[in-house]
Amino acid sequence: MKVIDLTHKISENMPVYPGTEGPKLKTVNTYEKDGFKETLMTMYSHTGTHMDPPAHLYDGGTTLDRFDISHFAGNALTVDCRMLSAGDRITLDMIDKDKAEEADYLLFNTGWSRYWGKEEYFGEYPYVTDEVIDYIRESNKKGIGLDTIGLDPIADINLTLHKRLFENHDVVVIENLTNLNALTGKLCTFLCLPLKYENADGSPIRAIAITK
Repeated sequence: MKVIDLTHKISENMPVYPGTEGPKLKTVNTYEKDGFKETLMTMYSHTGTHMDPPAHLYDGGTTLDRFDISHFAGNALTVDCRMLSAGDRITLDMIDKDKAEEADYLLFNTGWSRYWGKEEYFGEYPYVTDEVIDYIRESNKKGIGLDTIGLDPIADINLTLHKRLFENHDVVVIENLTNLNALTGKLCTFLCLPLKYENADGSPIRAIAITK
């Protein structure tokens, strides 16, 4: 068994979505003063490798704490999109439908995580078509994951794809994944566990893949 970490580390100088503040990690207790160390962490709920539920976009939508815990585990298929250029669309024909039938999650490896920590990360990354969104809804996948900072194009302030996916449908979006290369084209066991806080509109997660 091999466990692969698909999660970016949270730090004060990490990339964050434009318009939001970076996390603050303040040491409030020290070994010298208190005999132990404890950190006060202040961050947006959509920091780093994180998960969006319908409540992120829709008032009254399902929050993460209302999902059954089983929703955050399952089989995942990683789709190879590394041949795409900036701004290209991820189309339905790129998905191996036979393998996808066995998957609860579809993860899209655009290769964009190589720009993590660079200005290019906020550029025109590849993004999925409406047909891919509809396929995820119609096939009742638990979620979609990407190695980019957003499901929607960076310029789409209306978050059109999020809204199309979430409308009257309980599914999750995972953004800012990393280390997908070893999984590309394969099925794996996938775990993506959010913090369980009240009325959760989103949460950082620890995403991992388990392979044989």
